[in-house]
Amino acid sequence: MSLSNRVVLLDGGMGQELLKRSQHAPTPLWSASVMLDEANLVREVHSDYIRSGARVITLNNYTATPTRLADQGIGDAFESLHQAAIAAATASRSAHVAQNAPGHAVRIAGCLPPLVSSYHAEDVPNEATCARDYTRLVQAQEAGVDLFLCETLTTALEVQTATAAGVASGKPVWTSMTVSDTDGTLLRSGEPLEIAVQTAVAAGATAVLINCSWPEAITQGLPILAACGLPFGAYANGFTDAAALEAGGTVEGLRVRTDLGPDAYAVHAMRWIAMGARLVGGCCEVGPAHIQRLSEVLQAEGFVLTDQP
Repeated sequence: MSLSNRVVLLDGGMGQELLKRSQHAPTPLWSASVMLDEANLVREVHSDYIRSGARVITLNNYTATPTRLADQGIGDAFESLHQAAIAAATASRSAHVAQNAPGHAVRIAGCLPPLVSSYHAEDVPNEATCARDYTRLVQAQEAGVDLFLCETLTTALEVQTATAAGVASGKPVWTSMTVSDTDGTLLRSGEPLEIAVQTAVAAGATAVLINCSWPEAITQGLPILAACGLPFGAYANGFTDAAALEAGGTVEGLRVRTDLGPDAYAVHAMRWIAMGARLVGGCCEVGPAHIQRLSEVLQAEGFVLTDQP
C-alpha cells in the first residue's frame, strides 16, 4: 500500500452531537455531565462515527480536567469520569469488532485538552501547573488508549507541556492547535503557528494538526505544518465565531454556519488532502453525516482509509 494513498479518518465533534441528542441543557462541564448522566449517548455517538468510517475515535473527556472539575465542585470525580470515558469508547469499538467488519481497524485516542477553557490564552496556567495536570490526565487514560491527541491548544506553552506529558507514556502523540479564524498562521494567542509546530516537534509529537477553527483558516495554516516533515492534518469546526465562547460558559450562545453541510465540508477536507494532509476529521458541529460523506469521497478518489499515518 502506497503511504501517499493512506488517509487517517478521524471522528467528528462529540459535545455538539451530544447536545442534539440529550434531554438536558448544556452546562460548563457539558461532555462530562453527559458522561455521568447519559453515558449511553456517548457510546452511540462513538458507534455512529465508526459506522461512518472513522478509524480513530477520541475519548469523551474534553472538560474532565482537574481544574475544571475542581471549579465545579466535583474534583473527586476525576478518575471515575476518565474510566467511564474509556469504557464508552472501548464498548463502541468492541461492538464494531464483534460485527467482523474487515479492514476497518479503529484506534482510541486519549484527549489532552485545554486545562481551563477553550480559545482563551489568558486562562492557561503556568508551566508547572500545566506539566502537573497534563501528566495526571495521561496517567488516568494511558492504560485504555492507543495514542494521545493534544487538541484545541491555544499557546506554545500548552503545546510543549501536553506533548511532553503524552510522549512520556511511550504512546504516539498527535498535537493539534487552534488558530485565529482571520489569520490561520497565528494561534488564537497571537503566537506564530510556526513556533508552536516547532515546539511540538521538539517535544516529540508524531503528527501535527490544526483543529476547532474555520476551514478557511486551516487551509491558510496548513503549509506551515507541511514544512515540519511530520504527518499532518486538520479537523475544523462549524461555528461562526468560536472565540465568542466565554470562559466557563456554555455553547448555547454560539451560532452555527449554514454553509458547511457534509458536501461542502468534504470539499474543504479534500483541499487539505491535495495539500498533503493525511489526517482529517471534524470538530464541533461536524457530525457523523459529514464523516460519512468524507469517507465516501476519499474512497471514491482512490484513498485507503487507515488507523495510523
